[in-house]
Amino acid sequence: MSEKLPSREQALQFLRDAGCRENVIRHGEAVTELAVEIAKACKEKGYSVDLRLIEIGALLHDIGRSKTHSVHHAVVGAEIAASLNMPEPVLSIIKRHVGGGISSTEAKKLGWQKDIYIPQTLEEKIVCYADKLIAGSRRVPIEDTIEELSRELPSSTIGRIQKLHEEMLALVGDCKCLP
Repeated sequence: MSEKLPSREQALQFLRDAGCRENVIRHGEAVTELAVEIAKACKEKGYSVDLRLIEIGALLHDIGRSKTHSVHHAVVGAEIAASLNMPEPVLSIIKRHVGGGISSTEAKKLGWQKDIYIPQTLEEKIVCYADKLIAGSRRVPIEDTIEELSRELPSSTIGRIQKLHEEMLALVGDCKCLP
């Protein structure tokens, strides 16, 4: 898998070429740093995880913000990444990172194509989770994110975020990287 992935520098250039602002790029870099730390903690505990996929997927997870800052940035981002010939695992990270994932019912209401928008693989879950622990480019406790998102998202989405948090804690609960 890793041989099909762009380098970190190429991924950053893709973000710039797509029109992402510097604050979006800094956010992606912060998510990447945390996601890689979480992935390394998973590896230390014996889990199989693709660090390069995490790095590139996390860097590119918000590429769709070059076109929109709505929830649709996930599917728009996956389309942009597909046009750049990114491998399917990167596309899945991008389209499955919003909230704790988007259910098929929610996706239908949003007018999205029938697909899976809830993180499935460990890599997808790590990037999605790391994204919830970064506000702008700084690390924040999951409780802060849940409190903020509770004001605008349905309880079903908040429940998925809490479930993801519990799953990650079960994997790397003592990881010093978690805020």
